[in-house]
Amino acid sequence: MKSNPFVALLLAGAMTVASAQTKWDLPAAYPASNFHSENLVQFAKDVEKLSGGKLLITVHPNASLFKAPEIKRAVQGGQAQIGEILISNFANENPLFGIDVLPFIATSYEAARKLDRASRPALEKLLASQGLRLLYTVPWPPQGLFAKKPLNSASDLKGVKFRAYNPATAKIAEMFGAQPVTIQAAELSQAMATGVVESYISSGATGFDTKTFEHLKYFYDTQAWLPKNAVIVNQRAFDALDKATQEALLKAAAEAERRGWAVSQEKTKWYLDQLKANGMNVLPPPAKMTEEFKKVGDVMVEDWLKKAGPEGQAILDAYRKM
Repeated sequence: MKSNPFVALLLAGAMTVASAQTKWDLPAAYPASNFHSENLVQFAKDVEKLSGGKLLITVHPNASLFKAPEIKRAVQGGQAQIGEILISNFANENPLFGIDVLPFIATSYEAARKLDRASRPALEKLLASQGLRLLYTVPWPPQGLFAKKPLNSASDLKGVKFRAYNPATAKIAEMFGAQPVTIQAAELSQAMATGVVESYISSGATGFDTKTFEHLKYFYDTQAWLPKNAVIVNQRAFDALDKATQEALLKAAAEAERRGWAVSQEKTKWYLDQLKANGMNVLPPPAKMTEEFKKVGDVMVEDWLKKAGPEGQAILDAYRKM
């Protein structure tokens, strides 16, 4: 049977396209409906379009590929080429990872943006030393306190089972005499349903995503800090891309950062409105609670500066001059 030269040409072309296409996995820790995850999906679409289909990124939300604390190591080791992390999850590894969860240092989007700018060079350098490249960051809405019962002060948390998702929240639990329980976002609903968690600090976004209103009835809008997620890429995987694809990735990342910050700020009030609509009491923190949190915040900043040293002090100094 004679081979058809036209068919052979088409097959050769298809094989060339297939061989030129790079596929990456992007593990993430939050539900597909969360604004961070939606931003990741749009980022992946932008990368595909801008690279002319040469780089395809598959987003794996809700800790379906790796659990939240495992994602950074997976990207470092090349098990995933790219991933989204909550930066402060890794503060025990290096204090610089915990700068955006220092209580009451940056409590608004404008302040969080300045802190991001002040700390970005040091964060990029730190990640680079670990074989990682920082692509972009997006903040969570301001953090508040969820509780099962009404609280007059933070001291009322004594003995309460308190969800800790990073070293900062574990430290706060200990300082108020609560019982810290390490629970990541993907397991939070189950933990509340079974009584493992009775209180926690997080954003209205997490409260909405996990239907916290079905289990806890009070949210105190302390606006303690705005933690950030970061999208990181394995440097070797990045270096393996051709120049045009690298530029496409960086362009899509810059747009994802701009979009993510805007959406986070836009949705802050919407999330709190949803909590109210579902029967949660959304309240300003009592004066005593605010006073206690600020005292704890001062201690935590002092402790952080001891660990972070001159580099940490330089970042805070730069931030305060902005």
